[in-house]
Amino acid sequence: MLVLQRKKNQSLVIGGDITVSILEIGSDWIKLAIEAPKDVKILRAELMEAAKANQEAAKKLSTESVNTLKTLVKKQ
Repeated sequence: MLVLQRKKNQSLVIGGDITVSILEIGSDWIKLAIEAPKDVKILRAELMEAAKANQEAAKKLSTESVNTLKTLVKKQ
């Protein structure tokens, strides 16, 4: 992990085609502007974590549903 210190109105460039600029700085937050090609996905980490948790829950539920259906079929 690279840790950088930037001030308001400063930027950094990633890979030559992604620019991250500091727009505002609050007491416990910062506002960023990210310029990137349209094919680059930009997601907040908490959204990615929530999506992963939902996928895992759906997979577990799907497995449980299949097992329940198998049990019901065996009973008939």
